[in-house]
Amino acid sequence: MTDVRHFDRFALRAPDSAAAAVAEDLPRWNLTDLYKGPDDPAIEADLTWAEGAAKAFSDAYKGRLADLSGADLGKAVADYEAIGEKLGRVMSFAGLKFAENMEDGASARFQQSMSERCTDISSLTLFFTLELNRIDDARLDAQMAESDELARYAPWLRDLRAFRPYQLSDELEQALHERHVTGAAAWNRLFEETLAGMRFPVDGEDLTLSAALNRLSDTDGEVRRKAAKAVGKGLGDNIKLFSLTYNTLVKDKAIDDKARGYPRPVSYRNLANQVEDEVVDALTTAVRESFPKLSHRYYKLKAKWFGVEQMDYWDRNAPLPDTADRKYSWDEARDTVLGAYRGFTPDMASIAEQFFDKRWIDAPPSAGKDSGAFAHPTVPSAHPYILMNFHGRARDVMTLAHELGHGVHQVLAAPQGNLLADTPLTLAETASVFGEMLTFRAMLAGETDPGRRRVMLAGKVEDMINTVVRQVAFHMFETKVHAERAKGELSPERLGEIWMEVQTESLGSAFRYDDEYQHYWAYISHFIHVPFYVYAYAFGDCLVNSLYDVFQGGHPGFQAKYLDMLRAGGTLRHKELLAPFGLDASDPEFWHRGLSMLSGFVDELEQDA
Repeated sequence: MTDVRHFDRFALRAPDSAAAAVAEDLPRWNLTDLYKGPDDPAIEADLTWAEGAAKAFSDAYKGRLADLSGADLGKAVADYEAIGEKLGRVMSFAGLKFAENMEDGASARFQQSMSERCTDISSLTLFFTLELNRIDDARLDAQMAESDELARYAPWLRDLRAFRPYQLSDELEQALHERHVTGAAAWNRLFEETLAGMRFPVDGEDLTLSAALNRLSDTDGEVRRKAAKAVGKGLGDNIKLFSLTYNTLVKDKAIDDKARGYPRPVSYRNLANQVEDEVVDALTTAVRESFPKLSHRYYKLKAKWFGVEQMDYWDRNAPLPDTADRKYSWDEARDTVLGAYRGFTPDMASIAEQFFDKRWIDAPPSAGKDSGAFAHPTVPSAHPYILMNFHGRARDVMTLAHELGHGVHQVLAAPQGNLLADTPLTLAETASVFGEMLTFRAMLAGETDPGRRRVMLAGKVEDMINTVVRQVAFHMFETKVHAERAKGELSPERLGEIWMEVQTESLGSAFRYDDEYQHYWAYISHFIHVPFYVYAYAFGDCLVNSLYDVFQGGHPGFQAKYLDMLRAGGTLRHKELLAPFGLDASDPEFWHRGLSMLSGFVDELEQDA
């Protein structure tokens, strides 16, 4: 499954004294379920096994796939899966160790060394998927009809063969595969290490990016202003490096896309997400058309609560005036999320409890630690891990609910195996956002104070705007950048102009922006790591809103159907997964149904204003 990262980076690390106090009793993950450490002999043993198995695999099968019986081809796929899982275990461990402290040179070198070693080994098996795609359809159908073992992999073969029109020669595919570690992967590493090493001076403190961004949710407007200015200046001081990195990666993708014949920059992502171009277009159009009744309307309401005509950009995630910034202990956060999960179905809560009891979560904020939150599935023979930066805010409770949703999904899908457990990004966000919604509804139902209820409702609206409106705006930014980059390199100034255009359109007239805000695109890691990833959040949020509407309507057997949907992993497409609930993402009404829940929350807030 995909290394899924919670995108809106406001539940972030903080190395200051307040965060240190929070961190004292927070759990650290136990990675020994993968390996005892970077020097564990088991790592070298696994790599040696994988290299030997890959060489034997190549000798046994290269150039012969079309002539194999169904049973022999089924065994070949199983052997390929086993090699991939072994390499996945090593790379998962290396990636998680790096995420603990990205300023640690030893961890960075270890990750890079493992990446290079695993790339070399996987190159030996690269022929397999290329050759599979050259098998005639009729012949492959006959092979699957001969073998139940091969037929079990039919969904993986279906998704693999979707890329047939864009497949290059074996030699070129090999070259692109091997070049990755010194190409895109190297630029990604430069970006992450640069961000992790940056410090932003605020009132005599040198804050990490995450600590500074965390202050944008502070109750004190002056604290927010200083932090925002510091972030903007720091990003601006490095904007030439970030612009060069982004320009290079966009061009690199364009070269690859042109060679393969993808019609649009977003086409590869849509294909990987197993979603049709027109479905994504319908989603983005529906959200864009809804900007006025969603974000524009809400932020005008928020400005009214602040007693101003316009807010400054650093007030976007500010707590509402005259409200206490409630803090949650780790135990309170745990009990809140598990209670909400248990209220839906005990099966979901029992899976989630393992993450706490078996130390599968790393929660303390710390210098050098990955600045956001994610659930990493590792490999099916192990278990997922969750990383977050817990500051004790209500938003952190939501982040915990989100990542646990991913974790539950990953546990349930793991029996599908390494090739079939992987879930497209659009569907990977389903369980996480649903977990958030369950938790929010439980917290809202338990709140009797009207003022606190308004605060909670406003917080949920802001989170949904960050997930739906803001991510579609990010998608619009990427679309414009990739289109213009095709004509030549974009200057830092032009990148800033495009950023401001989409921010103004999506957020409306309720904000004013200072010059430094034009640089804020530069810390959005998904633009760098996974082009066109971001719409998956909006897809998942709207999908979940529609699902939750069905659940509230008393759909019979909903819980069992929902868990079955998660167990399916990557074996079913969105049409097949949603059909038991009477939903169809290709229907424009589907997206409006999802957006109506957000609009309804804003309606409720307006009535109480």
